[in-house]
Amino acid sequence: MTSRFRRALPGVAGYLDDRIVRWRTGTAEGQVAVLSVLIAMCAALLVGSLASYDTFPAPVFVIPLLLGAMALRYRTLLTLVLVIVVCVAVAVTRQYVVAVADGDQGLTASRVSTLVVLALAAAIVLYESSRRRSGLPGPLGEAMLIDLRDKLQAQGLVPQLPEGWDSQSAMLSAGGAKFAGDFLVANLTEDETRLEMVLVDVCGKGVGAGTQSLQFAGALGGLIGALPPLGLFAAGNDFLLRQHWDEGFATAVHVSVDLATGDYSITNAGHPPALRWNAASGDWEIDGARGTALGITQRPDLHQTVGRLETGDALMFYTDGVVETRTQDFTTGIEWLRDAARTVVASGFDQAARRIIKLVSSGDDDRAVLILSRPGVAVPLVLEAPELERLPANDAAVNEERAPR
Repeated sequence: MTSRFRRALPGVAGYLDDRIVRWRTGTAEGQVAVLSVLIAMCAALLVGSLASYDTFPAPVFVIPLLLGAMALRYRTLLTLVLVIVVCVAVAVTRQYVVAVADGDQGLTASRVSTLVVLALAAAIVLYESSRRRSGLPGPLGEAMLIDLRDKLQAQGLVPQLPEGWDSQSAMLSAGGAKFAGDFLVANLTEDETRLEMVLVDVCGKGVGAGTQSLQFAGALGGLIGALPPLGLFAAGNDFLLRQHWDEGFATAVHVSVDLATGDYSITNAGHPPALRWNAASGDWEIDGARGTALGITQRPDLHQTVGRLETGDALMFYTDGVVETRTQDFTTGIEWLRDAARTVVASGFDQAARRIIKLVSSGDDDRAVLILSRPGVAVPLVLEAPELERLPANDAAVNEERAPR
């Protein structure tokens, strides 16, 4: 008996998993399965109410009603509400007959008010369900939106870079919402010799800019790597102009890096200027690329700058939420960022983007920091045998730590 039960478990688990998947996709079969379970719950509650109304009074039917509101679409939810109405009517009628037979008052004011509250709750649930523009219950609609966000954000994950290169990013939306107007898209060629990244700040804040950034991220994610930087921004500009959004512009910065030589180009479309870490001078230098934001004019004015990252150098890109607040203007914010980032990277680039964004004063705008660094490849220090013999063990360790990376 036990062995049969164990053999049946995988089949049952697979069946349930399949039903859950069908429900999550909003199929009619999945909706019918959930409706069947809730109707069975209503039947069980009705049996309990007929057996002992004091234990299972009419308000208990609000449980399947609320579960249905979360799991069912409008038509199937309407069916569930009709079943609940029938069950409540049967339970209350039975209780009324028993009460009259026992000489009680029957329908008291409190019982009537309970029924009115149940009716209002059912009406509100049905009205809210009928107003859903997606046609899906709340959890399903949210799951679909989150899945879309995750797939689009996957485009912004910088692939594993070749040895000697490192990329890191940190983003924080206004108010801690899950959707923001800042996003990143990246592309690494198959031969791992060229990396392209675009950091974008869609006009707006938090959830208000979330849906627009999702659409724009999808458009840019499908074009990056297929078009040159100026062509990519021209296509993005045309896309924004076609949307006719109330606030339909975005700032963006594009960087293309030859990972073999360190040569790079930066194209700026109204975005805050990039910063370049010069390892030789130990300071963040302001890049000169400037341009017009996308979605404003038919032909935005875009310019490129070029340079080369040597070992130890880095590039940092950020959105205006990092440097601009109600109490701090743009220029002052950039100088603050240079000082803060200089202090942060003094101890190394590990988690530098996250540490920098934590230093930003909390504001009402989305914030993002992207850092591409070239720490280099660790080169072991080779000593001649006689020299190695003259060095104590701790000195040899010190020299190994100071070897260029």
